[in-house]
Amino acid sequence: MATLPELVMLSDPFLQLPTSNTVNVVWFTEFVGVEHYVLYGNNLEHKVQATTTKLSKVAEDSKSHWTQNYAQVTPRNIWRHEAVVTGLTSGKRLPYQVVSKDSTSEVTSKIFSLTAKPSEDSNIKILLTSDHQLMPMTAANLEKVAKTVTDLDGIFLAGDLVNIPDRASEWFDDQRGGAFFPCLQGKANYKLKGHIYHGGELIQHIPIFTAVGNHEVMGRFAAEMNLNEQFKASFPRKQATRIYPEMNSTELKNFTYNTDTYEEIFSLPEGQKYYSLSFGNLWLGVLSVTNMWRSPIRSAEVTGRYQEKIADLDNPESWGYGQHIFGAIETGSEQYRWLETELNSTAFQQAKYKIVMFHHPPHSLGGNVVPPYTTPIQHKQYNSEGQLEAITYSYPQENDYIIRDLIPLLTSAGVDLVYYGHSHLWNRFYDSNSKLHFLESSNVGNSYGAHWGNNPRRQPRDYLSESAALGNPNGLEPIVPTIAPLTDESGTPLPYIASNEITVFSILDTSTGNLSSYRFDTTNPDHPVIKFDEFNIGK
Repeated sequence: MATLPELVMLSDPFLQLPTSNTVNVVWFTEFVGVEHYVLYGNNLEHKVQATTTKLSKVAEDSKSHWTQNYAQVTPRNIWRHEAVVTGLTSGKRLPYQVVSKDSTSEVTSKIFSLTAKPSEDSNIKILLTSDHQLMPMTAANLEKVAKTVTDLDGIFLAGDLVNIPDRASEWFDDQRGGAFFPCLQGKANYKLKGHIYHGGELIQHIPIFTAVGNHEVMGRFAAEMNLNEQFKASFPRKQATRIYPEMNSTELKNFTYNTDTYEEIFSLPEGQKYYSLSFGNLWLGVLSVTNMWRSPIRSAEVTGRYQEKIADLDNPESWGYGQHIFGAIETGSEQYRWLETELNSTAFQQAKYKIVMFHHPPHSLGGNVVPPYTTPIQHKQYNSEGQLEAITYSYPQENDYIIRDLIPLLTSAGVDLVYYGHSHLWNRFYDSNSKLHFLESSNVGNSYGAHWGNNPRRQPRDYLSESAALGNPNGLEPIVPTIAPLTDESGTPLPYIASNEITVFSILDTSTGNLSSYRFDTTNPDHPVIKFDEFNIGK
């Protein structure tokens, strides 16, 4: 008689959408099963059934690092289970365990702990993190978080969770050992500098709140392209509607871009890519502020930020349309109007601390703060015979929607902190007039460097002003860390960390209002974790 395969869970459970007396428990399997449920209580005496749905677009392809090799995009069968645990009390933790059954056997998780949302007067500790993307230092970073801060209440993640959101293995079981869920659940197995890092057992016990980054957005859905090609083939909706006015909403989404897998994996408050919530004594507003990343190289062979590939000029369907925006935030946009309402809410007004999180940087020494966050302006160039010979794009600085529209709104409302990622470094800024702090703490898994000193941004010389080539193009000066800054070769303290050996994480403690940043040299697991910066976000 053949031996039946042993049932396994694709992930440990993780926590979502806590309320004053409930929390959602989510986990994944590769079998549909006949029953999935959560046991909870001091003696696991309570039971609640889960609702099961199938992820609709996850797949593997020739670029996957998985147990099987595929020549083309091949759908992968993964089911998501979600149960709402009720009757909870803020501040009181209870054991829980998840169970999944098929017709012949069952599999159970370890026993973890859960609780309700912290009460409105509760002090809390939050991990601020971003841009994991299966990068080399991510597992080491999260392992040190778990060992350094033992009483976290939640995680705020400012986007770019994986690289290709429809590639299932990047979420669950990439064979390199650093997939998204294993890193956040202490089940990673990533080898770095001869050492194995396992991540941290975090989201089994505390909720995670995420923002949409550009790597949560898939481009054109087409079976003939591999997943990397689909990801890069995003197309602006406005242009698609102009070219194909007969498209229905589903066809339009598949032709342009979507966040389907991201939305199917996470339980987003209000079902939105942007949302707000009260969590302990802080208010969090999560915005969708992200655009398509394209190469800064100006070349006739590149579909880039500043030009179309010459070979594509006769085929508008293949144009990239520059760094077109996924998350509109300009004055009058739907998201802007929603934010205006939220900033006038009782929940916002009564919170001790007010934080806004999104992906794209308003102030940064990184490369991704350039060009400005605005709709690209297309310029067509014709030769003397009237033939199209080039298409270029410009991004007027004065039209930067974040700086022009969003930041003044946050300033007038009295927001304390803007937290973001995208450029894979640590740096922070402070506006003394508005008392508004800005933190970019995304040097988690790797870095692409800081544009400081003798390291100008790689941009067209005829496009960039001198002020945008180095430093922060949006005016504020970076702040040197207050405790233990890194230094340059001459011993001068640096106002950033941009390293592929030193990883950074940040912790907000609302009992004091202090936001502390820590660094860890991943070349040796015995190196100490060093607090290098601390500031207070209170006004």
